[in-house]
Amino acid sequence: MYKKIIAGLLSLAIAGAIVLDFFYTFFGQSKATTTTAKNKTATSSAAASSNPTANQYQDGTYTGEATETEYGDVQLKINVVGGKITTIDVLKYPNDERKSESINAKVLPTHKQEALSAQSSHIQQVSGATETYKGFKGLLQDALNQAED
Repeated sequence: MYKKIIAGLLSLAIAGAIVLDFFYTFFGQSKATTTTAKNKTATSSAAASSNPTANQYQDGTYTGEATETEYGDVQLKINVVGGKITTIDVLKYPNDERKSESINAKVLPTHKQEALSAQSSHIQQVSGATETYKGFKGLLQDALNQAED
């Protein structure tokens, strides 16, 4: 009797471990990577810096280096006029799959508007679009770092 109970509990524990492994494999930590150490540094410096003041950027057009995310490459370009970000153009973004296309169609305009309002890379993450957020924010900070030099 005890052997059957122990065998049953052990079977449940193994089944639970398999379910957890599946969950963490497909829904766990993000697998986004950046193509350069510069983008990684830019993302870190964005979190450490305080909100920027007006007119801190040099006028010009700046393009962030393409960043690889789990779902595809992301790249953007900013225009700075009068020391302020005036436009943000997304040059590349994942759009190979319907889901990516749908997410990016909703999220990218929101990220662009927030970045223009904040005049920085301090934007809010939108639920369900973590990879887009990481790529957009890192690239924006990379372009802003170029504008500060």
